[in-house]
Amino acid sequence: MRKSHPVRRVVLATAATVSGVVLMLSLKPSTDPASAQAGGAIPQQTAAAQESAQGGTGAAAGGAVTGDVVQTQYGPVQVRITVSGNRITKAEAVQAPKGGESDQKTALSVPKLNQAVVAKQSPQIDTVSGATYTSEGYKKSLQSAIDKANQAASQAQPSAQPSQPAGGAAAAKTVTGTVAQTQYGPVQVRITVSGGKITKAEAVQAPSGGTSSQKTEQSVPKLNQEAVAAGSADIDTVSGATYTSEGYKKSLQSALDQAGG
Repeated sequence: MRKSHPVRRVVLATAATVSGVVLMLSLKPSTDPASAQAGGAIPQQTAAAQESAQGGTGAAAGGAVTGDVVQTQYGPVQVRITVSGNRITKAEAVQAPKGGESDQKTALSVPKLNQAVVAKQSPQIDTVSGATYTSEGYKKSLQSAIDKANQAASQAQPSAQPSQPAGGAAAAKTVTGTVAQTQYGPVQVRITVSGGKITKAEAVQAPSGGTSSQKTEQSVPKLNQEAVAAGSADIDTVSGATYTSEGYKKSLQSALDQAGG
């Protein structure tokens, strides 16, 4: 029998070794975590892991804020708003005039006021006809609730960039003037200033009782509109309500002085 050549045996042994190495490499898992990370691939996460990495579901923070109680001729009014994602999602009156005709006026006006707040995202809503006192009290309490919501938002994120606060009052500042005493009673004006302009003016105090109530109801809305339009205390006196108008302008000027002119 012919003997195998030594060189041939060496070649056959080397070929067998190479075949074995190739077979081992082909059986190695292709999803090895170390090799995937080294290659720049990102391993898939479970739904729970992804949610944890994102800090939860990402739902916008919000909450309920209750405004101050505003006393009206027919009873107290107090408004509570719910804020989510820097928007007012709900408005409701937790207190409103009741008893006798007040029940009917409250039932008529409050739902309309609630809807108007959510629609306009602002305390600058229309007064409901036939429920003037309730409407004015509602708007004052609403303004205080928005102020509280904005203040809470700014305190919660002191280092963050300014965000749009509730009610669209982005960089708004509310200032109340000093009380101006008139022959028929005190007058006090509160203004909201944004971007160097008066965006809202209202009388938080005005003469009331007897004919004074009628003159106040007639003159104050006009004075409020004039203040916003003029952007100053240089506004016309309302005919028939001279004392109220003069007191209004004095208190308005003091509010402007506090707001920086």
